[in-house]
Amino acid sequence: METEFQLRSKEVVKKLAASNYGNTAFESEKKSYPKAMIDFLAGNQQKAISFLQSEDADAKSHLHTLGIDFYSGFTLKGQVRKYFYFGKYLDPAYRQRMKQAMQIWTEVDPLTRRFPNRQQFWANSTDNCDSWVDCRNTDNLKAMREVAVYLFAEETGNEATRKLYKERIIRNVRTLYNIGQGEWDSENYLGHALTSYVNLYDFAKDPEVKSVAKSALDWFLTSGALKYWRGGFGGPSKRDYSGGNCVWCSLATHELGLYFGDSPLTDPQPSPDSVHLITSSYRPPSAVVALARKQFQKPVELLNSKPTYENWKPGGDAAPEFYETLYFGNTFQLGTLAQGSGGDWNGFKMMTYNSQRGVDYFIAATGTDPTKISSSSVGGDNIAQYRNLVIWLNNQPKVPFQFFLPKSAKIEINFGVTFIRYEKTWLALTPINLKIEGVNTAATEKIREKYPDDHILTAVGNGGTESGFALEIAENETHGDWNQFQQSVLAKSRLNLSQIKDGIVEYQGVSGKVKLQYQQGLPKVWRNGSLHDWQNHYAVYQNAQGSKTPIYQGWKQGQIEVTAGGYKLTQGRQ
Repeated sequence: METEFQLRSKEVVKKLAASNYGNTAFESEKKSYPKAMIDFLAGNQQKAISFLQSEDADAKSHLHTLGIDFYSGFTLKGQVRKYFYFGKYLDPAYRQRMKQAMQIWTEVDPLTRRFPNRQQFWANSTDNCDSWVDCRNTDNLKAMREVAVYLFAEETGNEATRKLYKERIIRNVRTLYNIGQGEWDSENYLGHALTSYVNLYDFAKDPEVKSVAKSALDWFLTSGALKYWRGGFGGPSKRDYSGGNCVWCSLATHELGLYFGDSPLTDPQPSPDSVHLITSSYRPPSAVVALARKQFQKPVELLNSKPTYENWKPGGDAAPEFYETLYFGNTFQLGTLAQGSGGDWNGFKMMTYNSQRGVDYFIAATGTDPTKISSSSVGGDNIAQYRNLVIWLNNQPKVPFQFFLPKSAKIEINFGVTFIRYEKTWLALTPINLKIEGVNTAATEKIREKYPDDHILTAVGNGGTESGFALEIAENETHGDWNQFQQSVLAKSRLNLSQIKDGIVEYQGVSGKVKLQYQQGLPKVWRNGSLHDWQNHYAVYQNAQGSKTPIYQGWKQGQIEVTAGGYKLTQGRQ
């Protein structure tokens, strides 16, 4: 594993060497500092150090910290590694100025110290701070702030501030092991959380804090390992902006892939933030790597929960906000949320095996904008999943459906069923009061630059009662060959719409059945004949059959277990 990690690291450095760093205006250090650090590793040391210790573009706005920028969370993350890892290469006078600035900055909690004028991050945004440090509270930005304040307070002996931030960090990590993360499985932001806690792991002097940092990293990488596969990132996710629906397209895959590999393609555009991992001594547990590489017995179904976003508010941890079903076949993995997609979360995403590309995607969404296929929703979706079977209903008349799939997938319509053939995975999509209109060339053109190998299939509800579709997924291991699968579906699978006026639909598959009764909020779901009790769906991770493999984390139990590839990890409360 270490040899593979080093080879991937060298490839990242080689691809990013001698790139244009950018500048230090506002929070441009988000990219410019990591690029310079990567260039240092590539051998361009003088140029990189000259940039890293150059006067900040906004130095006049940071006179209170001697011209050193300790404001934006993204800048802070770079400042930490610049000082602690590359510090010995900095000019001694500059390094001493940084330390003096840290001492001033952490004399008291910088979050409580105010500027005379309010600072605005972006035009027309609500992200306004008048504090000495970035006050934004997304999980990843909060991690950047708290890790930096802790480390700089520890370095300068400001014990009151250090202890305060130690408590905050411990509270945040304890939440991960109790109910999970509010910014869960984000294909955009998971990597930022990872690189923040890597800083804490590498540079904290307090052994307890270092241990807490390791616990955080183990948890984040475990959650990422479930959704990562062969360079892709799939399944439901929070803060999904529709830019990650191909191999190495998701921002999180750059960091996850550096640790996990297992893709036929190398990362074509690695993230400069990888420098934090490349220069770190942290490595994920072997069980987590095996989980990412799907080295466990399949098929397996997990029933998982996701907490509210701002779960630190009173009552925010009373119950999960989302209920996820995640199914792993031999050649695919499918994840759904009972509430479907909406806002900034994706509630339906599937990845299938592709020998050349790594994985292909199949995504369904209600909405008219194909550029937001991962999270677009008209609202009011209900989804029921039982293993390889899905029912999706929406109650809005003439609701538009968009299906994202590769152009290489073969489509055949037989007796009203749309059969879709991937390389090793087969789909049978049965419309429910839904008219399949075929490939939408205009929508496909809109996504062509980002996804040249994919297209959009459009369908529209026929009005009146609920509309949607039933989906059955198969592969060689379960349904023989492609022809046999079609014959079996047409002979054995049945869609029961006899109670559609009451919002009830049942789908009998070749093996197993699923039933859904539409209602606002959580639907009623019957899984293979048994009414699903959402109270039994609180666990953060659990096997639907009751075992603890490959992963288990109970609701508010403070511990996670991973069993994969012949390895076992037990982390958290012992």
